[in-house]
Amino acid sequence: MAPTIFYLIILSLVVASVSWTVTEEEIFREPREYCEKCSKKGRSLLVRKFFYIFTCEYCFSHWVTLVLLAITGFKLVYEDWRGYLIAFFVLPWLANQWMSIYRRLRVSIKYENVEAETAKIELKEEKKKAASR
Repeated sequence: MAPTIFYLIILSLVVASVSWTVTEEEIFREPREYCEKCSKKGRSLLVRKFFYIFTCEYCFSHWVTLVLLAITGFKLVYEDWRGYLIAFFVLPWLANQWMSIYRRLRVSIKYENVEAETAKIELKEEKKKAASR
């Protein structure tokens, strides 16, 4: 059971990493903006939903999982098709937990950086006031 849990964690981190990078990071900004535009202005429902997949980390994580399962053959609980089905739902769920943790960490770090910059500015202003007296 331990190797299965290890693979589950590693594969979910892969799903999270790929999904986050494509749907959130700067390197894919231009294609993502194009997909956002097409997901809002596409002529058919199918076109709009297809392009939406590339803008939503949750949606995209299922497609990444599908590809990863095809490559690795990873199964959970059962050794037949049911193992693939369970893995197909558990991997993106766990990947989205990792992405939520990562998002909170990034927000917290950005908040702390803004606080530090504000404190620096206030300290400089206090030094200027003290020097002008």
